[in-house]
This record gives sequence, structure tokens and C-alpha cells, in this order.
Amino acid sequence: MQERSFIWGHLGTKHRTVDKLIDGIWLIVLLVAAVLLFSINLGGVPLRDWDEGTVAQVAREIWRSPAGSLGWLYPTLGGEPYPHKPPLMHLLIAWAYHLGGVNEWTTRIPGAILTACSVPLLYCLGREIFRQRWVAIYSALIYLTMLPVVRHGRLAMLDGATVSFLMVMMLCVLRSRRDLRYCLGIGIGLGLICLTQGIFGILLGAIAIVFLYWDTPRLLTCYYLWIAIFLGILPVLCWYGAQLLHYGHTFLQMAFINPSINRTGIATKDNFQLSWYYIKEILMYAWPWLLFLPHSLRLTWENRNLSWARLVLVWGAVYLLIVSCIGSKLLWYLFPIYPSLALALGAQITETENLPLLTAYPKSWVAGLAVLALAASAASIFFSSGATPKTDLQVIFVAVALTMTLAAIYAERGDGQFLKILFWGIYISLLLLMKSNYWVWELGDAYPVKPVASMIVQANPAVKKIYTSFPYSRPSLDFYSDRTIIPASFGELQYYWHYNGQPYFLVNASAYQSLHLDSIKLIGQAGGWKLITKDINRL
Repeated sequence: MQERSFIWGHLGTKHRTVDKLIDGIWLIVLLVAAVLLFSINLGGVPLRDWDEGTVAQVAREIWRSPAGSLGWLYPTLGGEPYPHKPPLMHLLIAWAYHLGGVNEWTTRIPGAILTACSVPLLYCLGREIFRQRWVAIYSALIYLTMLPVVRHGRLAMLDGATVSFLMVMMLCVLRSRRDLRYCLGIGIGLGLICLTQGIFGILLGAIAIVFLYWDTPRLLTCYYLWIAIFLGILPVLCWYGAQLLHYGHTFLQMAFINPSINRTGIATKDNFQLSWYYIKEILMYAWPWLLFLPHSLRLTWENRNLSWARLVLVWGAVYLLIVSCIGSKLLWYLFPIYPSLALALGAQITETENLPLLTAYPKSWVAGLAVLALAASAASIFFSSGATPKTDLQVIFVAVALTMTLAAIYAERGDGQFLKILFWGIYISLLLLMKSNYWVWELGDAYPVKPVASMIVQANPAVKKIYTSFPYSRPSLDFYSDRTIIPASFGELQYYWHYNGQPYFLVNASAYQSLHLDSIKLIGQAGGWKLITKDINRL
């Protein structure tokens, strides 16, 4: 009897060792694949307006701040206080500036690496809640090949890091159910989220609380959990306390009350939109995995008595409710919901893999893949025509069309290899897209900032504030020109011209003609824009 127990114990230990070795290999493979996809051509295109330009400016001012000035604790934007977000990501980017200089690559690489780490973290989540390893593998691969995840994870924004820290928190939530030592990881994960997104992190913590209330309510009565959460958010409380002591009541106004600069601004009647906005965005960008989503949601609901289904349902529903209550509606706010969708899709695809050979797949899958193949073929033909064919886009859509065509053929035959084709084809297609300069397509919404910014830098105007006839602020222009470019109406420009000593204007040709300014001195021009000021000698 003792010999038999020893043999089974030895075999069990050997099996666990092999199991850990396989998990380690998959973690390395997923991390390498993610780092390659998230880092290739990272500095090939200029920074985007809004989040990227603002984050880069704050990070550069931290990097420039003299030693001992506490610029890292009290960040600034254009020389003005910027206490709207704790500066964790800005500090990481400032550190990258210190190592590699100020450029697009160093601006984006901290967030890209953190987001790449979220792929193996999702694999760990899957291994924790599913019995089959392939569910975790498919979930991680689906998440890796989602266009919104790759695009927004590469940008110099806060959301990719937030998702990675959210996964750390949820992984510790799952493991704390059998080992209370992981409660400290819950607190650390929540603290990192709050150090990245500020008070918004508390709302993300609601996902963990609701899940535990449904799945493991006994853990909510454990004082270890609440002590760990307090220890995790203690640095955040200290940061907010330092801002309050330094800025006084002005800090409350800037960080919490003004919804135009605060992500957690409460939605008003005028700008409130239900979650249909985000459902519409998922329907636009989650292809081709959207084909499997109806069956995935049905499978999840049918298994709602299991922990994995409860996690997916709570994660998706709670977060969708949170973002629906935010006043502003932005596409990248959806980022934290994609891991939950990937877990649901991974469970469904594994069920598909376990079907008998040559089992007929739903006709909607075959038809959807065929439609995507036709759409990609049409797009490839469109971009190959015209006087200046866009070769990069043509090749990308050819890759997508070939992937969808082969996947549709194999799916119609009932061959499960169509899933492998989808994974490889989408990964290669995304790699081609990221290698091109089209992955930040919003840059075409307005004039290119780099030529105009270079003109301003070369002209080196004596002021740090320049007024422009462009209708809205462009943080990327502020970053590249190292000036604050303030939008103003024609009436405001004329007022500043007459009553300011020597104002500097950035105007386009039509505004230059319409303003009818006198004593103009042209400082420089580029990209259809002119930098002008008063010619004092002619007054």
C-alpha cells in the first residue's frame, strides 16, 4: 500500500512538472508574439491628438524638471498644474525619455510592453478558470488578434496599462479563493490601476467585488482582503492627499468637478448615451471573432453556475454599465471589456474543436467568412486602382481576403483547421498593418502637425503661447512645437492683435486673408499655415 502511494505520488509530481513546463513554453510564445506585434514600427507615425499628445507633454515636462523639484509628484501640462491623473504612466515614459531621448518610439514603448504582457496574463486567467489548456490558449490568441486591442495597446495612452493591471487584480482574485496570500495581489493590482487612471480605478474594482459576491461571498467577509486593498490603494491616497495639500480646493475643481478633463465626469442629459454606442463599436471592430459571439454568449449563459461564466458575465456587464455612465464616449474606453469577450470566445471555440471530425459548422460562420473575404477583396481592388495605388493597404487586404477565403472553405467542409488558419492569417494581417503607416488612421482627420511644428521650432518665437485659427486644440502640435497652441475665433484673434503687445498667430491662407490685419510680419510658413506677428518697426 505504501509502495503504491509512493508510485502515484511520484507520477503526480512528474505530471505537475510537465504541466508547468508546457505552461511556461506557452507563456514565452505568447509574450514573444505579443511583443513583436505591439512593438513593430512603433515610432513610424506621429503621435495622435488628445491622449497621446497630452501624455507625451506631461511626461516630457516631468523629464525636464530639475532634480529635487518634485515635478514627478506635481506634474504640469504647458507649465500649468496637471493633477487630473496620477503620473504612473507619465513617469514610465519620462524614464524612457531619459534612456532613449524624446521621440515617438520612447513615448509608446512603455504602454506597448505593458499591453503585450496582458496577453500571457489572460492565458494565466484562462488556466485558472478552465480545466482545458486549449481554452486559455484560444482566449489569449483571440485577444492578441483583436484589432482594437492591438491598435490602442500600441498608442501612448493609459488604457493598455490599465487592462494589464486589471488582469493582475482579477488573477489574484481567482487565486485568493484558495490561498488568501493572493489578497495582497488584489490590493496591489487595484493600486496600480488607480495610479494609472485615478479614481476611475475604484469603479474597475467593482468588477472584482461583484464577482466575489456571486461566486465566493465568504471572501468578502475576510479582513485580509480589505487590509490588502487598503494597503494597495494607500499610495494613491497619499498622492491625492499631496495634491490637496499643494493645490487646496483648486485641486478638487480640476480633478473631480470639470468633466471636460476628467474621465469620470457624470453623464448629463445632453451627452448621455446608452450602451448601444459601445455595442455598435464592438460590431464594427471585433471581426472576424464577432461571428462566434452569439454562440459564445449563449454558452456562457448556459454555464452561469460555473465560475468562468460568472466571471465573463460580471466583467462584461459591470464594465459596460460603468462606461455607459461616463459623459464622454470614446472608442478606447471599451478596451477593458475585450479580455472578457476573449474568454467567452475561447470557451466556444474549444467546444467547436471538440466536435467530431467533419461535423457541419453553423452556416452563419461560413457565410460570414465568405462575406469578409469578398469585402477584403473589394478593398484590395479599390486601393490598387487610381493614379497612386496604396500598395501597403492592397497587400494587407489581400492577406485578409486569402485568410477568410481559406477559412470559409475549410469551415464549409467541417474541418476544424479553419480556426488555425484564422489565427495565423489575422496575426500576419495585423503584423502587415502595424508595419505600415496606416495603423493610426486618425492622423488624416486634420492637417499634419510635424511640418507645422518644425516651422514653429525653427522660427523660435519668443512666446510659449500662440493663437491659431484652427477650431480646436491639438495636443500633438503642442508637443512637437513645444508651445501651447490656443484656438481662437476671428473676433478673438482681432482683439488680441490690437490689444496685445506682440501676439503670435498660426493661421491658414483663408484666415490670413479674412482677418485684415495690419503691420504683419511673416515668421514662417509650412503645410498651408503661416506663423505671423506684429511688425513693431512699421507701427
